Amino acid sequence: MRTLCRAAAVVTMMALPGVAFAFDPGNTECIAPANPGGGWDFTCRQVGKTLQDLGLIKGTMQVTNLTGGSGGVAFAEVTGKRNSNNNLIVAASSATATRLAQGAFPGASVDQVRWIASVGADYGIIAVSKNSPINTLPELIDQLKADPASVAFAGGSAVGGWDHLKVLMAAQKAGFQDVRKVKYVAFEGGGEAITQLLAGSVQAFSGDASEAKGFVDSGDIKVLAVLAPERMPGDFGQFPTAREQGIDAIGANWRGFYGPGEMGAEAYDFWVNAVSTLYASPEWKKVMETNGLAPLDLKGADFEAFVQKSITEIQDLSREIGLIK
Repeated sequence: MRTLCRAAAVVTMMALPGVAFAFDPGNTECIAPANPGGGWDFTCRQVGKTLQDLGLIKGTMQVTNLTGGSGGVAFAEVTGKRNSNNNLIVAASSATATRLAQGAFPGASVDQVRWIASVGADYGIIAVSKNSPINTLPELIDQLKADPASVAFAGGSAVGGWDHLKVLMAAQKAGFQDVRKVKYVAFEGGGEAITQLLAGSVQAFSGDASEAKGFVDSGDIKVLAVLAPERMPGDFGQFPTAREQGIDAIGANWRGFYGPGEMGAEAYDFWVNAVSTLYASPEWKKVMETNGLAPLDLKGADFEAFVQKSITEIQDLSREIGLIK
């Protein structure tokens, strides 16, 4: 069966327009700009494994965890030192767009890298530890309203980043007036943020479904709300949306990849087609269902335009809540 799937993948690659056979990747690498256990790490590892399983790359894709600056260290590494590496891709998400939108990566701009393709959308969640007395999102917001200092949220993005913005949006939609009073503690990846939640250092977690999946399966955390427009398919369908609980907050974190800005045209075409072929495969559909990823199929120029639009929207929201001028 797997042999048939690999053959089908290769045929699909050959059938796609723009595939350049002159480029043959070797020693492929994916940079996850956070510690193991977070959403970027998940994206690199799951995509790398599936690319290998489908026969779209040779051997195992190396995953490099390069933390710092909520993606800024990785962005600077690629644009400054590895800007022509044809074998390199970097996991990106709404968090990446947020930091670019807010000017958080010094001297960086969206056009310094090549945007490859998306692999789905990861809806946000708000969760607490299994031992928390809080059982619903309105209960958590009520506690926040009564005593803002009593609730600290942890997330895997920087202050002002996407995980922070999701909390502020939910609080704002629930009628919390001064969202600048909301306490948020930033960590280098969702896995580290959840570890701090379980240690009792913070009272709530803001992140994405995929990075919390292992902790949900183990029963270590309680998901209070999913920031999706309706109940999700698969394992996360058991959890209510914020909207169901009277808080109309929606937060979708797209997931995808960028490559070095001076990546060759043939290499760029290869990666666009490889990730697109992966996205269309039954294997990746299963990964999406299991990990709570929603459909988002964009590649090449369409994906670049989408990222540009995301940055504009995040800038508007950031100005509204006073994060940027």
